[in-house]
Amino acid sequence: MTASRPLTPVLVGPTAVGKTAVAAALAERVALTVISADARQVYRRLDIGTAKADSGLRARVPHLGIDLVEPGERYSAGRFANEAPGWLTAVRAAGRLPLIVGGTGFYVRALADGLFHEPPLDPDRRERLRTWAAELEGGVLARWALRLDARFTGGGRQRAARVIEVALLTGRSLSLWQQMARATGAMRPWYIVLTLPRELLRRRIAERVDTMLAAGLVEEVRAELARGTAPDAPGLDGVGYRESVAMLAGRLAPEDLRDAIVRATRAYAKRQETWFRHQLRHQSSVISPQEQVWTLDATQGPEVLAEAILDRWHVAHH
Repeated sequence: MTASRPLTPVLVGPTAVGKTAVAAALAERVALTVISADARQVYRRLDIGTAKADSGLRARVPHLGIDLVEPGERYSAGRFANEAPGWLTAVRAAGRLPLIVGGTGFYVRALADGLFHEPPLDPDRRERLRTWAAELEGGVLARWALRLDARFTGGGRQRAARVIEVALLTGRSLSLWQQMARATGAMRPWYIVLTLPRELLRRRIAERVDTMLAAGLVEEVRAELARGTAPDAPGLDGVGYRESVAMLAGRLAPEDLRDAIVRATRAYAKRQETWFRHQLRHQSSVISPQEQVWTLDATQGPEVLAEAILDRWHVAHH
């Protein structure tokens, strides 16, 4: 990584772990602007189910990366990686500290590592390779991926198949392509990963779902559908929205809605934890000590966490 790129704090962790509260506590101590790296908060009007910071916090602390597109429009990690560097530059020019906050790992990685632009791949060979990969067991697929790319760290069938595809069709490993792309990244990340014991996180998720439903999640979805947004629109495909759409369409009983959202949110949080564990472990092997991955126990209060983060930030930054 290029040392000239500014070191940037990146606060990550699964949904309901407390990222927003920690960011708010940090903002009381230093002039910062939050840049949301959340694939759901980009959608306008979808506030309750995406757990956007409330209007009071957003009035006190500038937030970027939210309310960017209509729920019917698709937004990608690539678009985020193209737009967010401009936000980083503007925040720093205003004398503020940018704080990346989010749970969408692909957004964070696209911003930190730059965009990997693969060369054109032969469509016939690609299709044959995908057919072959689809017939393999997951363990066999992972062994092939590791054989073709020594930096492969797991991450499921889809990632393993992608590693194999890139290596065989381009003659270079995916990790090498990503290493070359990393030189174009907009920042040097300083990762702060918030974690909670599994049972406590499960309870927080249940409490959050209850709060969202009480705040009017179903009414938010009903109003969006009434505006003409399609039930299968990108913005309504997230956890909480998908189940609410199904309930309003009669495919899910109203009394089952709460438990369905809780189950889906817990599964999503587990995927987030797995992603950060695998991807940031790989990152830590290629970045300098200052660009570290620091895991914090979020059972401590946000004020305590904010003080600890700032203390270590001053050391890492200087």
